[in-house]
Amino acid sequence: MSVDNLDDPLGAFGLLFTAGAMIIAQTVLVTPIIAALARQTIEDLWAEYRDELAAMDIGPAGRVATLLWDARFSLVTALLAGFGRAAAEVGAVIIVGGNIDGFTRTMTTAIALETSKGNLPLAVGLGMVLISIVILINALAWGARRMGERYGA
Repeated sequence: MSVDNLDDPLGAFGLLFTAGAMIIAQTVLVTPIIAALARQTIEDLWAEYRDELAAMDIGPAGRVATLLWDARFSLVTALLAGFGRAAAEVGAVIIVGGNIDGFTRTMTTAIALETSKGNLPLAVGLGMVLISIVILINALAWGARRMGERYGA
């Protein structure tokens, strides 16, 4: 394996047109969104609870645990924002994955391919399935939050 070809950096590591490259691309895209939302959530809670936690002489691990527990539903929302970004991604996945049938084709790239081929009924059907999956995952997160609030978890 040679790294002399700088025009193809992913190919030098055997990643180009693989599921691994697609996972890396999705991770690079969603990590900043999740990190920024989570940081803001924890920062806001820290500003609210700083004095109380200091007055109770709670150590750093206890502070982190308290903040994470209190922010758990907001952190799930941050994860859902990242999921929504990943579920809607087409460009980066096509670039690194190649949209290879049966290997690196995702639902969003299949929708783009079928639309470009003019097969609109299939593209719309795939879009409806994708939207249904996203709605189901959001409904499950909402249901988990409601149960947590109701039963004091």
